[in-house]
Amino acid sequence: MHRGKGMKFVGDSRVKAERTPNIPKDYSEYPGKTEAFWPDFLLKEWLVGAVFLIGFLCLTVAHPSPLERIADPTDTGYIPMPDWYFLFLYQLIKYTYASGPYNIIGIAVIPGLAFGGLMLAPFIDRGPERRPTKRPFATGFMLLAIAAVFYLTWEAADMHDWAAAKEQGKIVQGVEVDKEAEGYKVYAAQSCINCHGDNLQGVSGVGPALTNLDKSAEEIIDIAHNGIGKMPAGQYEGSEEDLEKLAEFIVSLEEE
Repeated sequence: MHRGKGMKFVGDSRVKAERTPNIPKDYSEYPGKTEAFWPDFLLKEWLVGAVFLIGFLCLTVAHPSPLERIADPTDTGYIPMPDWYFLFLYQLIKYTYASGPYNIIGIAVIPGLAFGGLMLAPFIDRGPERRPTKRPFATGFMLLAIAAVFYLTWEAADMHDWAAAKEQGKIVQGVEVDKEAEGYKVYAAQSCINCHGDNLQGVSGVGPALTNLDKSAEEIIDIAHNGIGKMPAGQYEGSEEDLEKLAEFIVSLEEE
């Protein structure tokens, strides 16, 4: 084939005669739109992260964590309260149809259907539209889920006895108990320790603390024999001499 003036022979018209190297342009060719990853971009990321970290640390110092007393597995009167993001499930299992013999409905069936619906949503609503008004299924499901979670969370917070919860979780300043004292050995040998704790700190819902009782030794001896309140009579089993040591030991206990 004869080549004409200024013509170039190309075997395939889809292939360019002059190829340019497949190398991205330098960021400097896009002023105001790009920046170097190191150090410009990373420096900005670190500065923003440092601001948030310092702000979070200041928040934890200004508002300490609302800690409660050490967990006691023997405390059957303690009413637990889940974190706020589980309150809607906590409220759900309070209703008749989701509690008691129907507890499996509240803890597995209803949550399973709800979260299963979220997983199936992309397959059920496969339309190309992006506007919420043109995607009724996805929009309706989302609004229903938000309304249900908001309502159940509100109900759980409103029905909870916050004053009682604060009282049961209150950290009581400990008492220095001499566990080598004769009175404590008498205390530990009796059933008292099961209801009043190994440090006489009391067990919530079972027995009160035995510190700062504002009672005399004679009154404590009388209570040990005759009982008081929920404490039945005849709980003490031992000699009168040991009971006197126990009463004097309890009277001597004072909070620091």
